[in-house]
Amino acid sequence: MANLTMIQAITDAMRIELARDPQVLVFGEDVGNNGGVFRATENLQKEFGEDRVFDTPLAESGFGGLAVGLGVNGFRPVVEIQFFGFVFETIDAIVTQAARMRYRSGGNFTSPIVFRSPFGGGVKTPELHSDSLEGIFLQTPGVKVVIPSNPYDAKGLLISAIRDNDPVIFLEHMKLYRSFRQEVPEGEYTIPLGKANIVREGTDVTIITYGAMVQTSMKAAEELEKQGKSAEVIDLRTLSPLDMETILASVQKTNRAIVVQEAQRTAGVAAEIIAQINEKAILHLEAPVLRIAPPDSVFPFAQAEDVWLPDVKGVIDGVNRVLEF
Repeated sequence: MANLTMIQAITDAMRIELARDPQVLVFGEDVGNNGGVFRATENLQKEFGEDRVFDTPLAESGFGGLAVGLGVNGFRPVVEIQFFGFVFETIDAIVTQAARMRYRSGGNFTSPIVFRSPFGGGVKTPELHSDSLEGIFLQTPGVKVVIPSNPYDAKGLLISAIRDNDPVIFLEHMKLYRSFRQEVPEGEYTIPLGKANIVREGTDVTIITYGAMVQTSMKAAEELEKQGKSAEVIDLRTLSPLDMETILASVQKTNRAIVVQEAQRTAGVAAEIIAQINEKAILHLEAPVLRIAPPDSVFPFAQAEDVWLPDVKGVIDGVNRVLEF
């Protein structure tokens, strides 16, 4: 076992897949000699050469299209969008090309592309760099959306994403890149896409979340335990497809739930989960399922970021509201 940060685990996953499969390519802005803005691709060009790991112009629409073309010709591109707030420049390639490739070609072509990108608040970035835009792609059939919360999951999920025959949006929360270490196997392993993880067992309430909010929710659960309240915490890991089987089984056990997300409230992951719980398990509920999420406003400048983002107190307050309903 190696004791790795999440960024190191991500680098290791790409290194393993570059070595295993000559069709894997890594490209994006400054990912070559510079190793990317967060050094996620550090030394990969040196190890695998400029034909396998290379820089692109500052043109997301250009390298998004390049990825689609390479994908239908048998390559497995791993594309870094430098910050997810810039994903709008690649929307055409992802939504109207990659996502529809298998369908429109009758299964003759696929788009085995991973679009990697950092995102998330709590690190005081400039405007557009922290935006949580994952909800946009929940309405895009044909695209998988993955968000790890720790180094072990990041490596196993990224290897699975690279091997998947359909496009995967793989989002990496900036706050988690170097905030803690975890034991990670040195060789290759995979974690299946579309499978959530119960990171804490509980009996009184289910907390459903993902990304950096997993750490926030775990801290809240620890504080709740001191108050004699038992919270089960589910790390979604994959947002599309959602593992509703795990979610519903937990809700049927605890009879109460909240969903915690960093993205704005409306039309996001939480809204979809709550809708499905209402459709499939409403008779098990003892209280409405609540969303713990920021307001429907633009992600604020750094001075107001800590006030805007959900925190431990907000999660605890949400749990108490459903327990006291």
